[in-house]
Amino acid sequence: MDAVAALQLLIAVAFLSIPVVRSRYGARAQAAVEAELGRQGVRATVMAENGMRLDAGGHETWAPVGIAVSLAVPAVLGLAGNAWGETLSWVVQPLVLLMNCVILYSNLTAVPSVTAAFAKTGDAELQRIDVRSMLAAAEKGFPRWVMPYLQNLRHAVVFAGSIAVLAVLAAG
Repeated sequence: MDAVAALQLLIAVAFLSIPVVRSRYGARAQAAVEAELGRQGVRATVMAENGMRLDAGGHETWAPVGIAVSLAVPAVLGLAGNAWGETLSWVVQPLVLLMNCVILYSNLTAVPSVTAAFAKTGDAELQRIDVRSMLAAAEKGFPRWVMPYLQNLRHAVVFAGSIAVLAVLAAG
């Protein structure tokens, strides 16, 4: 079970990288988006007015921290020799794998998803934003090593680690 716990803690750290990076560089990315919106003739405050932000606030913190905690609990229980560690791992690990599939899908469909979300608001200013350019500006606001490198590394750790956890559990 030590291998399972080590993998779960590694995956937890991968998820914690999200709020850490957003906390450190989110304001810079937000400024880049606001500059892009200004270039497009859209008021820079439109995102904030609609509750959209690039920092570590809201679900960009509670979701990855919650996932990390949900992985740390069975890992710690497993290291302590508590049988609940294995039981919880069988529940948590497939859910983490599924959630990461949703995150990856969201990353891959960001432009159409954000465009559709803006269309649903009824806010004419949001609807005329060139979303592709706005998201490119956000990406450039983060250091080059974040996207795609850290993002892809995180996905690789989560997918490979989760599959390995499930394989070790099945073999055990």
